[in-house]
Amino acid sequence: MANALGITQEGLRTALKIKDRYRKREPLVLPGAEDRMLIPENLMNHNIDLRGFEDPLPLAMVASRDPEVPMALAAATRLCPLGGRTKLISGVMQVVGEMSRHPLVRECLKFVSESDFDPTTIAEVRRHTSRFIVQTREQYTLALRENLQMMLDGSIAPRQFVSEFFELTEAGNMRNDIRKKLVLSLLLSGTVRPSVKFLMLENFERLAKPVRVAIISAVLKAEPTRHTEIIKEELKYIVAQELAARDLSAHDRTEREVRPAPVNPLRG
Repeated sequence: MANALGITQEGLRTALKIKDRYRKREPLVLPGAEDRMLIPENLMNHNIDLRGFEDPLPLAMVASRDPEVPMALAAATRLCPLGGRTKLISGVMQVVGEMSRHPLVRECLKFVSESDFDPTTIAEVRRHTSRFIVQTREQYTLALRENLQMMLDGSIAPRQFVSEFFELTEAGNMRNDIRKKLVLSLLLSGTVRPSVKFLMLENFERLAKPVRVAIISAVLKAEPTRHTEIIKEELKYIVAQELAARDLSAHDRTEREVRPAPVNPLRG
């Protein structure tokens, strides 16, 4: 329940979680569905209960700090109708309008604020944002397709292809199931060079955990070929390294918990 300032405890907790995910460079996830990435269309859909994300603070965090324009703009658009409710929320919007890393978000919030949060203006911003999200996603998809063809033709270096692959899928807020299919098709393809596959695995941690788990499971079940057997061994090594790191972290945490407090020799 929101207090007189228009802020909720759940919203505050959500904002802190978002900040932590950005710090770790982890994707935001849909509330209540940890295996689904939060995408701009979710923020634009008012029929979806986004729980803590409905609060002004999380929306302001995404609008100001998300690295991708579509996500930031969608958050700003969802934030707009809340702007005139309290002085604090209006102030939050003003700060985001001044501090967001994206000029388009700053222009959007300025436009709405200058209209005194007029519903007609907010509706217009919403229409423009929806079109922008669709157009941007189409551009990223086209760029991915062109890069794939260039990689197969040998006219783009493997490292550049892989770097741009992750940049484009992240910038386009591509759904997890599509990311899984794309990466799987590259890893299991007999026409994709091994160097590309190994570079994909070097960046494996950039994928959300549910995507990584699904890819590992699918590759390990794939028909054995000369190409897939090498990839299987690499994935097994990655899993072993992650498990070892997790065990070490748990061991260190246990040691800290059971370690006795230092004795002061001056005390009798």
